[in-house]
Amino acid sequence: MTVERRPVMWWGRRAGSRREGSPWTGLWAVTFKELADHLASVRMRVLEGLILLTALGTVVAAIQTIRSVSEAAQEDPFLFLRIFTLTQSIGELDYSFVLFLSFLVPLAGIGLGFDAVNGEHNRRTLSRILSQPIYRDALLAGKFLAGLLTLAISLLALWLLVTGLSIFRLGVIPGGEEVARGLLFFIATVAYGGIWLAVAMFFSVQFRQPATSALAALGVWLFFVLFWPIIPGVVAQVLRPAEDPLSAVAQDQLRLTLSRLSPNTLYSEVLLSLLNPELRALGPVLITPLEALSMVRNAPLPLSQSLLLSWPQFTGMIAALLLLFAGAYVLFQRQEIRA
Repeated sequence: MTVERRPVMWWGRRAGSRREGSPWTGLWAVTFKELADHLASVRMRVLEGLILLTALGTVVAAIQTIRSVSEAAQEDPFLFLRIFTLTQSIGELDYSFVLFLSFLVPLAGIGLGFDAVNGEHNRRTLSRILSQPIYRDALLAGKFLAGLLTLAISLLALWLLVTGLSIFRLGVIPGGEEVARGLLFFIATVAYGGIWLAVAMFFSVQFRQPATSALAALGVWLFFVLFWPIIPGVVAQVLRPAEDPLSAVAQDQLRLTLSRLSPNTLYSEVLLSLLNPELRALGPVLITPLEALSMVRNAPLPLSQSLLLSWPQFTGMIAALLLLFAGAYVLFQRQEIRA
């Protein structure tokens, strides 16, 4: 007797078979299990301790500087926001709270995601998990949501701690608009960390060794931190030579557009517009947004206008996060998993 064999498709099921139930069955079970693992892991405690110490150090220094200035400066209506943006100097090194976050949050995202999938491969547990009524969709999405929630919980605790410290040390209670800007700053920081979490998870799906995926994710981060700020200027000079004032403006516009392909630039411009209410435009003059915080201040914009100013950059970060997760999702669905 001849037995008909049906070909096995890339998602691990036989041709002609259909999924039973929702592909998101078990999503929250995976999310809460991974969240508990993250919050109890030594790796996350080390990252949280590093972020806490550096952030609180910069905030305490900023509060001391504000307390030492004149009373006129202390009557600033946005005094609470200056804690995040005030730049301190140690020799030739300038630092601030937002500058440290822009460096440390990507490391936290990469630390949470570089072994999300290949760690299950190496422990020989991936096939066991998928043998349960849990689809790959729920597994990958649950791991991503757990990492994002871990970042959100850590950053929310840090934001509340900084807020309480500023009230206690300065004796200034932030107004409603300042709190709203601070919450939007918190949301933007979580989205920025989510981008690097998605990058780490993409490489975790691509490579079977956690060390390789971690090095690849760190390499991408270092590329955007060290080399990308130089590349747009070089490309703009080659493609749009500044032969007259109009071509110089076109060159600056091209350089700004290329620089916004970096999540670091998008995040910096979002923070610049949210935490500096006097800012009225993001243009070629503000190509290094963190340095623009020290520019001459104008009349402050309302929160709605500042949000409108930063909305393209904010949606760009969300789009980058979704595209990177979609790439990891498609790659994970096409992988063959053996017991």
